[in-house]
Amino acid sequence: MYTTSDIGIAAYLQLKKFKLLECKRLETGKFYFAFEDPTTNCHTLALEFLDSDFCKFDNNVRNLKKILFS
Repeated sequence: MYTTSDIGIAAYLQLKKFKLLECKRLETGKFYFAFEDPTTNCHTLALEFLDSDFCKFDNNVRNLKKILFS
């Protein structure tokens, strides 16, 4: 199993066809995503995400939200 609190990484893993086992918001306000990871590739893909255009897109969305809500 692979877990992350990053919604961008979670979306990327779903795009790569990893099965989402659990998705919730913790009492602290952080997100929690758990993925089935039989091949232990999720960690590698999470690092791949950081160098991808998907990450740039995710950062742009976050920045636009900050502008809208500030």
